[in-house]
Amino acid sequence: MADNADGTVYYVISDLHIGGDEQLEHVEFLDELLAFLEELETTDEDAELLINGDAFGLWEFTQLDGVEKFDSLVSSYPQLFEQFRATGENVQITLLPGNHDYELAAYEEYVERFAEYNVDLVQEESITRPVGERELWLEHGMQRDPNNRIEDFGNQHDKPLGYYVNRHVTSRAGQLSDRGRYNWLKDIQAVAPMQRIPTWMTSKYFYREMNPLLRYAAVPFLLLFNISVVLAVLAGLDLAGVWSAPMAYFESGLVYLGPASTLVYSLLAVNVSVVGLLLLIGVPLYLVARDVRVTLNRFGIFEDDEPADPTKPYHEAARAVFEERPQTAVFCYGHTHRPAVTELEDRLVVNTGTWLKRLYRREVVAGLLPPVFQPSFQLSYARIAAESDGIVVEYETVEKPDPIAEELTYTERLLTVGIEPELDIPNRSVVSEDATVPEPKPEPEPAD
Repeated sequence: MADNADGTVYYVISDLHIGGDEQLEHVEFLDELLAFLEELETTDEDAELLINGDAFGLWEFTQLDGVEKFDSLVSSYPQLFEQFRATGENVQITLLPGNHDYELAAYEEYVERFAEYNVDLVQEESITRPVGERELWLEHGMQRDPNNRIEDFGNQHDKPLGYYVNRHVTSRAGQLSDRGRYNWLKDIQAVAPMQRIPTWMTSKYFYREMNPLLRYAAVPFLLLFNISVVLAVLAGLDLAGVWSAPMAYFESGLVYLGPASTLVYSLLAVNVSVVGLLLLIGVPLYLVARDVRVTLNRFGIFEDDEPADPTKPYHEAARAVFEERPQTAVFCYGHTHRPAVTELEDRLVVNTGTWLKRLYRREVVAGLLPPVFQPSFQLSYARIAAESDGIVVEYETVEKPDPIAEELTYTERLLTVGIEPELDIPNRSVVSEDATVPEPKPEPEPAD
C-alpha cells in the first residue's frame, strides 16, 4: 500500500457474502481478509475503507430475524469483528448495504451495533467522497438489477425476487451441501449469473454425484457423440440407397486396423444405436423444454439467456451520474461479481468484483460432455486517491491459490487442461484532474 499525502486514500471492497445457514458459514478467504484489515490497521495514510455492499449474507439466514443475525455473525466470526474494532481505530470503516444484507438499511439497531466495532453503517443507496478536486461515487448496484431492486429503500418488508431465490435456493443449498459425495452445493452462491444454476448443477451431478461406474461407462459414448451422429446420418442414407459411398469408405478404412477393427466397429455400432435412440427421444423433449422456457420468459419468471452486455445498465447509470454530477471522476459499484476497470467518457467505472469463489464455465470441445465450472479466487480491492497526475485507481489482488486440485475430479481437470481463467484489468488507471469538467446543466424552470 503506497503512501499518499494528498488527501484521503480510499480502499474499496465489496461482495464478501459472509454468513448464512450451516455450510454457508464457512468463509474460505477469512485469513486473507484478516491480513488485509491488519495491514490497514498499521497504515500511516489518511485512509478510509469502504465496504460497498453485500459484506454479509443476511438473506441466507432462515432461522433468525432482524438484529439476531448480527449476534450470530459476531458469535461465528469473533476474530473478524475484533479486527474491525482494531482497524477502525486507525482508519475510518464505512459500510453500505447491498441486496444480500439489505436489512442493514431497514433496522436502526444495526447502526448502533456496528458502531461498537468502529464500523460506520450508512443506510443509503449511494454515497460520495471527495478525491482531490473531484468526486468518487459509490453504490452497490442492486438498484440497476430488476431482480434485486429495492423499490422502497429502507422498508424492511420490501423483498425483491432475489430475496426469495436466496431464501429458498441458496440457503437450502447451505443446509444440504454436506450430504453430497463432496461438499459442493454451498458454492451455488458463487454461480453468476443465476441463469447458469441448472447447467452448473447438471455438471456437478455428472462429475461429482453420479455413480463412478455409470460415469466412466457413459464418457466414451458422450465423447464419441458427434462422430456417432454423423455415422447415424450416413448409415441412414446408405440404408435408404441415397448415398452409400461414405459408409463404403468407412468400412474399408476399418480393415487397416486389423483385429482391432471388430472392437472399434462394435463400439461405434452400439454408440450409433444409443445416439439414434437419444435423438428419437430427445428431439421432442427438447422442443417441449424450449417452449416451456419461452413461456417462462414471457411471464418474466425466469430468463434463461444472459444479457448480451451485462455491464450496460451500470454504464448507463454511470453516464447519468457523470451528467448530473460532472465533478464525479470515478463511479464504483459491485453486485455482479465481475471485476472491471473501464474508461467511460474520460472517467472511470470500477467494479470491485467479489471475494467469493468464482466459477468459470469451460466448455468441453469433444462430444456431449457437460461443461466444467473451474473454481478460482480473485480477492480484489480498489485503491483510489488523488496523486500528482490525477485521480488514480489501482486495482489490487490478494494472493490465494485456486482450489482446482481439491475441487475438480481427474476427469474435469483432464478435460480443461491448459485452460486458465484470465483477468484483463489494468493495474493502474488515471483520470486527469486537468481535464475540463463540464458545467452542470441548469435546473429547468418550473412551469407556470
